[in-house]
Amino acid sequence: MDYKHKLEELILTVIHEGGSDLHLGAGRVPVIRVSGELIFLVKHPVLTKEDMIGVLGEVLEKTKVGKFMENQEADFSYDFRGEARLRGNAFFQKGLINVVFRLVPKVKTLTELHLPPILGDIARRKQGFFLVVGPVGQGKSTTLSAMIDIINNEQARNIITIEDPIEHVYIPNKSIINQREVGIDTEDFHIALKSVFREDVNVIMVGEMRTPETIATAVTAAETGHLVFSTLHTNNASQTIDRIIDSFPGNQQDQIRSQLSASLVGIFSQRLVPKITGGLIPAYELLLNNNAVSNLIREKRTHEIDVVIETGAESGMVDLNHSLMELVRSGEISIETANQYSLNPQGLERMI
Repeated sequence: MDYKHKLEELILTVIHEGGSDLHLGAGRVPVIRVSGELIFLVKHPVLTKEDMIGVLGEVLEKTKVGKFMENQEADFSYDFRGEARLRGNAFFQKGLINVVFRLVPKVKTLTELHLPPILGDIARRKQGFFLVVGPVGQGKSTTLSAMIDIINNEQARNIITIEDPIEHVYIPNKSIINQREVGIDTEDFHIALKSVFREDVNVIMVGEMRTPETIATAVTAAETGHLVFSTLHTNNASQTIDRIIDSFPGNQQDQIRSQLSASLVGIFSQRLVPKITGGLIPAYELLLNNNAVSNLIREKRTHEIDVVIETGAESGMVDLNHSLMELVRSGEISIETANQYSLNPQGLERMI
């Protein structure tokens, strides 16, 4: 079988259906995800063990296939005819190979993504630490790509991204852009991040902060005159701050609190919410660091940050419930959907 042709046919199906993900596994038909829902492609034959080995050979280099068989999982990126890019993960279940692809959207503007213009103002800053957070698959990387693209198109800066794998590919415009992939261009996030201090960098984008060492180096970079972007799998701003601090041993937590209170620019938490007319639209929370927030971080009162966000609209902050209600009022989502995605349904009810 021509596995490349078969794979490309399935990827085209994802693109034409406006989907986000493709699931392939031995013993079942291919499955795609569209607007958050799984659709089984029952017209396609059930995939076999041999099919999955063939697909694996198309997406992984021979050296990586050997590592995959040894480690039993692998992250990779896949270029589709130069027209689209996919992020992938291969893994075993019950001794059988499975591969999941996620379509990486092309770099879009904040307006096209229905995101607030204030993110553009943050992208234009000279230094600081800014996080985009949320569960897996909620568009964090796409939001960061729009911010990086603003810098690339408006300013002459040296931008270095550290990713696993590389997702959005940028075409340098006014900036220098170096994209480093963990496992290919560098051994790990922490080593690459330490190296940027010797690479005359202005803007650093860390695909994911996985260790305390990476977090500490990122915060230090923000303190020393760099603009640093990254992501975390957390639900909201206050939880994000707690997660960062709790990742350090007790005797180091006061130091990271102090550093974070000074270097943090803000935290943007987002969800992709189903629209009434189909498709997805972001609902979000935005925390901006100010004197009040900085004091709460230092004084171990992060549980009070939610109140600051709720009352901070004049300074540009956005509460998730207000974001959801704006989508309800504009006819984009139903009130039932808003309730489903709210982290504080009782507060949402009071707004109705």
